[in-house]
Amino acid sequence: MANLSTLQPSALWQFFESICSIPHPSKHEEALATWICQWATEQKLDWQRDEVGNVIIRKAAAAGCEHLQTVVLQAHIDMVPQKGVSSSHNFETDPIETVIDGDWLKANDTTLGADNGIGMASCLAVLAADDIAHGPLEVLLTIDEEAGMTGAFGLQSGVLTGTILINTDSEQEGEIYMGCAGGIDANISFPITREPAQLPHAATITIGGLRGGHSGVDIHLGRGNANKLLARTLFALQQQGDIELVSFNGGSLRNAIPRDANAIVRCADLAALQQQLTTLEAIFRNELVVSEPNLSITLTETDDQQAVLNQASYTTFIQAMMATANGVMAMSQQIDGVTETSSNLGVVTTADDHIKVLCLIRSLIDSARLHTEQAISSTWLLAGASVEMSGCYPGWAPNPDSPVMGLVRQVYQQHFDDEPKIMVIHAGLECGLFKTSYPDLDMVSIGPTIKFPHSPDEKVQISSVANYWTLLVELLKAIPAK
Repeated sequence: MANLSTLQPSALWQFFESICSIPHPSKHEEALATWICQWATEQKLDWQRDEVGNVIIRKAAAAGCEHLQTVVLQAHIDMVPQKGVSSSHNFETDPIETVIDGDWLKANDTTLGADNGIGMASCLAVLAADDIAHGPLEVLLTIDEEAGMTGAFGLQSGVLTGTILINTDSEQEGEIYMGCAGGIDANISFPITREPAQLPHAATITIGGLRGGHSGVDIHLGRGNANKLLARTLFALQQQGDIELVSFNGGSLRNAIPRDANAIVRCADLAALQQQLTTLEAIFRNELVVSEPNLSITLTETDDQQAVLNQASYTTFIQAMMATANGVMAMSQQIDGVTETSSNLGVVTTADDHIKVLCLIRSLIDSARLHTEQAISSTWLLAGASVEMSGCYPGWAPNPDSPVMGLVRQVYQQHFDDEPKIMVIHAGLECGLFKTSYPDLDMVSIGPTIKFPHSPDEKVQISSVANYWTLLVELLKAIPAK
C-alpha cells in the first residue's frame, strides 16, 4: 500500500488509510462501522447506531461558536466493489491496496473507495480536530448507499437536530451540487425453456476490455455496455447461421456500467464462429474507437454439457435485450451538459429455468423516469417476462435560493478567487431521501475530484482533496448564527 502519511491534510489522509485497511463493500460495512464507533468512544464523543445501522456522532461546538447553527456532515460508509478480470482481490476480506501516481491516488486494479471514503475521512477528521472553529456538529454516516440507499431510506425523523446538511459525496472540486436525479430498479425475470444440444462444439464468448464506470456520472461518455454488446453479438450470430445459447452472464452491479459479459454457446464450426466474432469486434471497435480502445471479443472452447435454450427462448430473449433502453435517454433542457434521463442495463444472470436482468433507471424528472420504466416494462412483458420495479428513491429538487448554497459559493470565491459551478448531478445522492424525514433541512453537496468511480480505474486527485478540505473547514467557520 502507498504511504499516505506525507499527504496533506494529514489527518484526513490518515483516516482514509484506516478506511482502506478495513473491508467495507456494500452490505458488508459492519466492521468499519464498528471501528468508527470504537474510535468515537475513545474520543469521548457521543454516538449512536439507529435501527438500520447508520452511525450518528455528535460533537459540541468549539469555544466561542456555541451560537452557530447545528451542521450535519454526511457521508456513506460503503464502497462499490469492482475489480479487473485478472484481480484476485476479495472485497470482504482484503484491504484496498493504494497506489500514488503523481497527483492521483488509485487502487491496484480495484475500486479505490474514494467514493465516499474521502468524504467519510473528512467528517472524522473534523471530529478529531481541536483547531477548527465550528458550531454544534452531527456526523451522519449511512450504510448501503451504493446498493440500495438502505441507510437513507431507514433514517427516522427526530434523530437529527441540525438545520444545515453538508453532503460530501460529490466528485468534482470546484462544483457545488444543489440537486440530483432520482432512480428506480427494474427487476426482470425471463422464463426459459431448455432442450438437448444439437450442435457439437461448446465455447464461451467473452466481451471484455471495457472501461465501465458510474452509471450516473459517466453514462453520457458513450462507453460500451458489455451486456448490450453481447446481445448484439448473439443476435448477429443467430442471423448468420446455426448457434445455440446455454447461458448469458454480465455485469455485477446495477449502478456500474458493465465492463465484461460472457455467453456459453454451441456451434457447428469453431473456426467459422471465430471469424464471425473477429468481424464483429472490428465493427464494435470502429463504433467505439475513442471511448473503448481496448474492447475485445474472445472465444474459448469449453466442455460444457448443459442443455441449451430452445430457439424460441433464445430469439425472444435476445430481441428483448436488443430493445431494452440503455444509455442516455434525454439531456436536460434546463441545465446545459447535464443528463436528464438514463438507463443502465447493469446485470444479467442465467439460472436453469430463467434469466434475470437488472436495470437502473435515473431521471431528474419523475414523469420522464416513469416513461422509461414503462418502455422497459413493455418490452419485457411483451417477451413474456415478469417485471418488478423496486427501490424507488426521489430526486433532490434544486433550490436556487438555498442559503447554504449561497454561503458555499461566497466562501469558495473568497478563498480560491474563482467562481464555483452550481450543478445538478445525474447520480443519486441521499439528499432527496433526507428531505422526506427532514423537509426543512438546507442541503448542499461538495467533494474532491474523483474520476471513474464504480470501476477499477477509480482515482482521486490529491491536490483537489486539499482544496476540498479548505472549503469544508472555512465553510464551518462561516455558518450563520441560530
